[in-house]
Amino acid sequence: MKHTGDGGAGGPGNAGTPSGGGANPAGRSDRGGEARRTHGPGRLLIAVYGIFALAASARAAFQIATKFSEAPLAYLLTAGAAAVYVLATVSLARPGARWYRISVAAVSVELIGVLGVGSFSLLDPQAFPADTVWSAFGQGYGYVPLILPVLGLAWLYRNRPAAPVPA
Repeated sequence: MKHTGDGGAGGPGNAGTPSGGGANPAGRSDRGGEARRTHGPGRLLIAVYGIFALAASARAAFQIATKFSEAPLAYLLTAGAAAVYVLATVSLARPGARWYRISVAAVSVELIGVLGVGSFSLLDPQAFPADTVWSAFGQGYGYVPLILPVLGLAWLYRNRPAAPVPA
């Protein structure tokens, strides 16, 4: 079947999609960027966020449980990063304008966190006796933490929900 860019196999009414809807009460299609957001490269993006969510969560849990007194700031920042990655993963995978906005917020917080913690960790290395996920802009993770939110925001922008249709 040829892909027409409509974001789903349900045709004009979108009845064949899991959401089962066509146009929503606001008068706009549920498809727009919504269906495309979780397909193709979007799936890879969600998978990478999921891997980072698991890795950062496990790292933070281990560090906080076993050596919290050594570097509490670094370990709490890693836990914060883990929470951001979990929220980004879930929100990127969910349909709807509300989840889209949550995705934008989570990925934006991630970018601000990477830039802030990355800068601070280079300007004041004594404040970080242990690395965080975002230390030195994610150097310990091949700079993926720096690149990921940029790609995420670009993907979200490219697959933003359709604008409401005037009544």
